[in-house]
Amino acid sequence: MDQQNHTRRNFYVRAINLLGAVITAALALPAAAYLLIKPNSQDSGEFIEVADLSQLTPGKPEEVVYRRTRVDGWKRMEEKTTTWVVKNQDKTVAFAPSCTHLGCAYHWNDEIQSFLCPCHSSVFALDGTVVSGPAARPLDRYVSKTVAGKLLISQKLEKVGSNASA
Repeated sequence: MDQQNHTRRNFYVRAINLLGAVITAALALPAAAYLLIKPNSQDSGEFIEVADLSQLTPGKPEEVVYRRTRVDGWKRMEEKTTTWVVKNQDKTVAFAPSCTHLGCAYHWNDEIQSFLCPCHSSVFALDGTVVSGPAARPLDRYVSKTVAGKLLISQKLEKVGSNASA
């Protein structure tokens, strides 16, 4: 009976089973880590410097291009993005670059002195409120602060309701 346990066939069966277990562990451990361990992510409340306030003209919207680091799961991406900045006498506002109707990119139109979404003809005033069009709420604003003459924004949006004053 002892000799039957040590046959060549039993040896191959055990070796194949061991190899299968090693392959299964090699595939299962990274998959389990991916599903169970939370990735490190950037704090969405982190402020990014986007503009020097001395370079901005009061009452004139300017599209400011800046670089930010975005974390998507385990992937960290450096990307270029924009914000519309309006410097007023008392406060500077940074608007998200997409229309609140369907997320299209809008632009400032000097002729009508308003933000205009070319896709669906939504029109927004200088303060981001809806003038006309299908958009039901004002432009979204980034949470921002001014430090040493520089405008810093967070990627968190401060949504302004349709009845709220801007």
